[in-house]
Amino acid sequence: MMIGTTEIIVIAVAALVLFGATALPKFARSLGQAKKEFQKGIKEGAASETEDEPEKETPKASSGRGKKPKRKKQSPKQSRKS
Repeated sequence: MMIGTTEIIVIAVAALVLFGATALPKFARSLGQAKKEFQKGIKEGAASETEDEPEKETPKASSGRGKKPKRKKQSPKQSRKS
């Protein structure tokens, strides 16, 4: 559902009647400033996020042909308990 030209005109007239001719420019100005601050905050957040987390090198996967890990020997009593 798209908002057409007629709907925009009706909304503008209703806003003019509700808020008055003097308050409407102040409201629009504060809305624009809020949008600007919000976009600025998003850009700063994205920039600080990339600066905080430098790229980490991932360890290379082993081929499985190296040394086998040493296992701890269990006594016969320990193997029966588990």
